[in-house]
Amino acid sequence: MLEVAGITKQIGGLTAVNGVDLRVKQGEIVGLVGPNGAGKTTLMNVISGLTRSSAGRVHFCGEEITNLAPEKICKKGIAKTFQIPHSFPDLPSRQAVMVGVLFGNHKKYRMEEADARATQLLEFVGLSREKWDAPVKNLNAGEMKKVQLARALASEPKLLLLDELMTGLTPTEINESIHLIRKIRDSGISIILTEHIMHVIMGVSDRIIVLDHGEQIAEGDPQQVAKDARVIETYLGEPFGC
Repeated sequence: MLEVAGITKQIGGLTAVNGVDLRVKQGEIVGLVGPNGAGKTTLMNVISGLTRSSAGRVHFCGEEITNLAPEKICKKGIAKTFQIPHSFPDLPSRQAVMVGVLFGNHKKYRMEEADARATQLLEFVGLSREKWDAPVKNLNAGEMKKVQLARALASEPKLLLLDELMTGLTPTEINESIHLIRKIRDSGISIILTEHIMHVIMGVSDRIIVLDHGEQIAEGDPQQVAKDARVIETYLGEPFGC
C-alpha cells in the first residue's frame, strides 16, 4: 500500500530524517519508535504532505505522492492525527468531526448526512454523548484525542498515521485506545503508529521500525526488535520485559 524510499529531510543544518525506507501492507499495523528527536514525526509529516522532503520518494497505492499538498494526500486516503490535538477549539465536537466528513474526501454529503456520519464516528471512538455538543476546547486531553481521531476517520482513510495517540492518557484510556486501534485495523484501515509506551507498541504492531538520529537502525516483528542489541542500547535501555 505505502512505499517510502530513501526519504531525507534536512532542516537548516540538521538532517532530521536520513534515507529512510518504509513499507506498509494492506491491513498492517506498523510501529514507528525511537528516542525523542529520532525523526518519527518528521517522517510521518513527509508522508502526509505536511513537510516537504529533501530527497526520496513516497508511493501510495501505486501512485507517487511525494510532496503533494496535504489536502490532496488526505483525499487520496492518508489521514494523520497529532500529538497536541487543538484544531477547531471553538466548534462543538460534532461539528469539528463534520469538517472532516464534508471536506476530507471526494464524497459529497448533505449537512444532515454529515451530521449523521459525525455522530456515528463519535460513537465509534467512544466519546460520551454529553460531550458531542461541547466546544472542543472544553474537553480533557483524552476526549480531545477521541474527537481528533474521529475527524481523521471522517476522511475515510486507507492509511491512518497515529502520532502518540496515547500520550497523557490514563491507564484505562490507554487500554480503550488499544482496543480501538485494533477495531480500526479490523475495519480495513492500515496504521502507522508512533508511541513511547512500549507495551502498546509491542502489543498491537505487526512490525516495528526503529529510528535513531533520523536513521533506521532496526526493523522486524516485536520479538525481534525487542532483542536487537542496538535498539536496547539506544532506546530501550534493557531487553523489553525485564
